[in-house]
Amino acid sequence: MTDSISLEPNALRLRAADAIAECRLIATMSEETGRTTRRYLTQPVAEVHARLRARMEALGMAVTVDAVGNLRGVWRPAGVSGKLLVLGSHIDTVPDAGAFDGVLGVVLGLEWVRLAQELGLDRPIEVIAFSEEEGVRYGVPFLGSRAVTGTFDLSMLAYEDAEGVRMDTAIRAFGLDPAGISAARIDDEVLGFVEIHIEQGPILEAEGLSLAVVEGIAGQSRLGFRFTGHANHAGTTPMHLRRDALAAAAEWMLAVETAAREVEGLVATAGKILVEPNATNVIPGVVEVSLDVRHIENRVRSQFVKEFQRTASTIAHKRGVEVEWVEKMEQETVPMDRVLSDDLLAAVAAAGFPERKMPSGAGHDAMVMAARAPAAMLFLRSPGGISHHPDESVLEEDVEAALTAGVFFLRRMSGPMKL
Repeated sequence: MTDSISLEPNALRLRAADAIAECRLIATMSEETGRTTRRYLTQPVAEVHARLRARMEALGMAVTVDAVGNLRGVWRPAGVSGKLLVLGSHIDTVPDAGAFDGVLGVVLGLEWVRLAQELGLDRPIEVIAFSEEEGVRYGVPFLGSRAVTGTFDLSMLAYEDAEGVRMDTAIRAFGLDPAGISAARIDDEVLGFVEIHIEQGPILEAEGLSLAVVEGIAGQSRLGFRFTGHANHAGTTPMHLRRDALAAAAEWMLAVETAAREVEGLVATAGKILVEPNATNVIPGVVEVSLDVRHIENRVRSQFVKEFQRTASTIAHKRGVEVEWVEKMEQETVPMDRVLSDDLLAAVAAAGFPERKMPSGAGHDAMVMAARAPAAMLFLRSPGGISHHPDESVLEEDVEAALTAGVFFLRRMSGPMKL
């Protein structure tokens, strides 16, 4: 399938192994010894930049770092002035992360540039290593892609991290000027944006598939619930006279889980809980619980958010406690561009793999980029469905599949109808 690149047998498998090794090497560039933690514009980010810059320059790319710290490499074939195909993902991590979330998309983006060069294609390509996506250091995600799309809110520059370091101070300490953030915005001469990413879930593994094309990124509703009962002595208060806030919250959490299990594609998570007074011999008087609800259809998500609110009220009334809630985030579903996604799906099929489309339950830079340019995503299988964990991994055969699909996709992007 790739004879025109003049590759030796098994060359793409070898490149897949090299890409995996590169990600594991980058994972050692960390704030913490023995585990991967790389927050926005900390010293290890500079190490990653140096490593990726060298790879970009070896490919003949023009390399810059914009004012929020995105590392950007552009390859333009001689005499070609067509629209840019933008590839990329992020290089920051959650604490104690795996080696492939985000970084694999950057490394494979550079491999796609290499393939385009070997194929003699005429499509200019930019690869962006977004400086921030996870939201760990400053509590707000997508700083890198917000800047690239022109949606970076400059008031965020005053945000402080856990050590009291303002964002604008961190940017200057990295050798950048926050006054230049507006210049990071991509222009209108963009053909589209493609992000290659691990699935971060178990679906592809369960179906025995290497690749899938993302049809959309599920909307999210995040709320905070507060159950207020009455704290009292655990040994002297009869069970029938208790107003136990934790028991009410627990019953509600189980009801949420039961309801979500009955609806395909719906996920609902009570992930954080605070109990007061949080003592062994005291009936809990106040409980705060987070709720995260996601579904690819906005209508379904909104319907169940309202149902979970009604359920909380019913349970609270039955148990003699009070409940209130506050909305903390309401993110609509972001569909991927149909035309670009169809091109990617056709490339997957041409490479000899099943045409699988699926939603993404997690947020990605592609959801931000979609507001500025046609966007598509390619998922790779996540063994064990594991991500945001040191055991996160990928298979050589799946990385090879992504490279092979890249050959056919890049050819499609270089046809006369794509100029």
